Amino acid sequence: MRMSFPFSAIVGQDEMKLALLLAAVDARIGGVMVFGDRGTGKSTAVRALATLLPPVPASQAGFQSSELPPPAPKAMVPVPFVDLPLGATEDRVVGALDLERALGAGVKAFEPGLLARANGGFLYIDEVNLLEDHIVDLLLDVAASGENVVEREGLSVRHPARFVLVGSGNPEEGELRPQLLDRFGLSVEVRTPQDLATRVEILKRCDAFERAPEAFVESWRSAEKKTLKRIARGRAAVGQVTMPDAMLARASSLCMAVGADGLRGELTLMRAARALAALDGAAAVTTDHIARVAPLALRHRLRRGVLDETGSTVRITRALEELAA
Repeated sequence: MRMSFPFSAIVGQDEMKLALLLAAVDARIGGVMVFGDRGTGKSTAVRALATLLPPVPASQAGFQSSELPPPAPKAMVPVPFVDLPLGATEDRVVGALDLERALGAGVKAFEPGLLARANGGFLYIDEVNLLEDHIVDLLLDVAASGENVVEREGLSVRHPARFVLVGSGNPEEGELRPQLLDRFGLSVEVRTPQDLATRVEILKRCDAFERAPEAFVESWRSAEKKTLKRIARGRAAVGQVTMPDAMLARASSLCMAVGADGLRGELTLMRAARALAALDGAAAVTTDHIARVAPLALRHRLRRGVLDETGSTVRITRALEELAA
């Protein structure tokens, strides 16, 4: 079995790692969109986080067919991690009629798609900005509802499809439609490190992993356990974290100040701030939590003025400073 690079060993890219941790704590945040340069560890980070998470009950992962015996009550399986290729057809994504059984035995049976396989885990789409719009629409609808409905050739199937949707792409190869980008909960900008020491450290760790993967993974096991405990504590506590009215007002004031469209940004900001507070072991959301997640939750929801060359992150930072004054 191919080993994954440890999540804790990833150098830098703190914003991307934080966004993935928040999504792991509360899937209702709505997934993560990662835009940035090639070769910056986007897919490595997602796969590493999926590998890090503890096994889940087999009954809660993948597709459970009524035609097969149910899994043993205590059976555990690794967290699903599914790559969605750019050329995937709609039938491969959502599932379709099993033609082999239909033609051979005359039986109408469901052939699960990628959404069924991703249930209980992560669905990763590289170069999501190059994916056909109707497929992206479909993915976002299912990710929001947690359920996939397939109606093909007189066959009607409804099955759970709860997963963390993670998309990545390079802006130079095409923009994602604003209507679709807005549906992702968090947005991350990843850039190639420009610091010499950081680049050298990345090379050293990649080389050590390639030469002796088992020894490298073992050397990071303690750090991985700490990250895993932090996620577990966050998941257990997020439902009890309070968000005072003053913090709700601050979140709404920030969204109004930067001109975020609709209320999805505020809802995401609230959920992300609560997830961060849970990760930090705090009982209530503070201004610091809101400030730390605001760029992730809002930067992809801002309108771009024709004469305004200011970046989204700068506008959010400026608005936060004005609110704090």
